[in-house]
This record gives sequence, C-alpha cells and structure tokens, in this order.
Amino acid sequence: MQGSANLNVMIKAARKAGRSLVKDFGEVENLQVSAKGPGDFVSRADRRAEEIIREDLTEARPNYGWLGEESEPVEGKDPTRRWIVDPLDGTTNFLHGMPHWAVSIALEHKGEIVIGVIYDPVKDELFYAEKGNGAWLDGRTRLRVSGRTSMIETVYATGLPFAGGKYLPAALQDLARILPVCAGVRRWGAASLDLAYVAAGRYDGYWERGLKPWDIAAGIVIVREAGGFVEPLREGQTMLEDGHLICGSGAIFDRFAAIIRERD
Repeated sequence: MQGSANLNVMIKAARKAGRSLVKDFGEVENLQVSAKGPGDFVSRADRRAEEIIREDLTEARPNYGWLGEESEPVEGKDPTRRWIVDPLDGTTNFLHGMPHWAVSIALEHKGEIVIGVIYDPVKDELFYAEKGNGAWLDGRTRLRVSGRTSMIETVYATGLPFAGGKYLPAALQDLARILPVCAGVRRWGAASLDLAYVAAGRYDGYWERGLKPWDIAAGIVIVREAGGFVEPLREGQTMLEDGHLICGSGAIFDRFAAIIRERD
C-alpha cells in the first residue's frame, strides 16, 4: 500500500527506533544478575528510542506538537496536529527478556487520530493504518477483525494492574464474568500490540482501564480501519483522557461489551 508522506516518515522512525531497541534487548539477559542494572539500562534504551523518533519526526514536521511517554509535551506552531509516541510499549516484558514489545507512533489531527503505526521489531511485524485507507500488516496484507460469532470460540486480551493497583478489583470481576463464556483471556503486557492483534483478527476483543494516550492512540485508528469498534469503557468518557477502553469485532462487540460493562 502506498502511504502518505506523514505515514512514510512515521514508519521510517519506528523502524529506526526498533533497530536501536533490538540491539539493547540483546544485552538485557546479560544484566539480569544485577538488581539495579537492568532497570536503569532499559530506561536509557527507552529514552534513546524516543530521541531517535523525535529527531526524525521533528525534522520532517517541525511545526507539529508532541506527546511522548519519556519527555515533556510540546505544543506545536501548528495547534491542529501532534505526534503521540510510546517508544517502548511493554517495558516490563523488555526488562525480563520477553520478546513482546513495540514502538507506537500516532498522528492526531484536530483531536482525532488519523494515522497509527505499531512496530514489533523482534517479530518484524509492522501494523499501520491511515484514516480512510484501511489497516495493513507489512504493507502487503490487509488487516480485518475476526469474524467469529460464537462467544465460546472467542479469545480476548486485557491488562491486569500491577502491585495491587486501584483497578484490580474491577479487573478481577471482569474476568469472573468473561472467562466462563469464552475460549480464553490473554495478558501479554503491551497494549499497543493487543490493539494490533484485534485488528489482525488474532484476538476477538480487548479491554483495559488506566491506560495512557501513547499506549492506545495508534491502535485506535488501526482497529477502526480494520473494521472493528473502539469505544470508551463507560459512556461519557474520552479514551485518550480517561484511559479506559474496549474494542472488538463487529460480530461480537455488543455481547462482549455488555459483559464487561455489567459492573460499570
């Protein structure tokens, strides 16, 4: 698929940052013997990846705003556009040597996410979408959400709060309702890839609370362009501001959402 100039810049930046992270990831296992070393090392890798992305995007579009996980937000000279970037989504996985993490870059225009890029460097899978042009994997495969209609055959993704976070009771209640009626729930620790996998039909749906804008911005447009539904978990919320999200394929979304929203 031939993309816009902005999309091409985003893909180039994601791949460049991904190469840097893969090199660092190869060193993580050697640092596991140190109680302090791995965390400090991964923080540096995270910041370095963001610097790479920011440099490329700012050079190409110096007037755009910026919202990144590892740096202060910047309001651009063009107030209608901003980049939303997570240079390393799945930091805990990265730290523990688990090969499931990604680079996530989104472009917001007038409050709407119009382009999203999610790159998994370890598996070399590039998920992306531009509003109105569909969602794609590696530029060759058109992404489509799952067409499964039987709830007992469906598989979902979610996130579970760490260290007894405030959303833990709600998450446990969600699981108590959804597990008896589906084929399983996965917790893989990278929200951007959870969304990308819904778009690819690997998961039938995904929900989570307490997310940050950079966790989900790119995935929102990718799921929608793959034919899926993405909504705030509760009516009246805003996904990027409140961080509570639910998404899924049209075939099961209403039934899935009703189960998850029962408590809410």
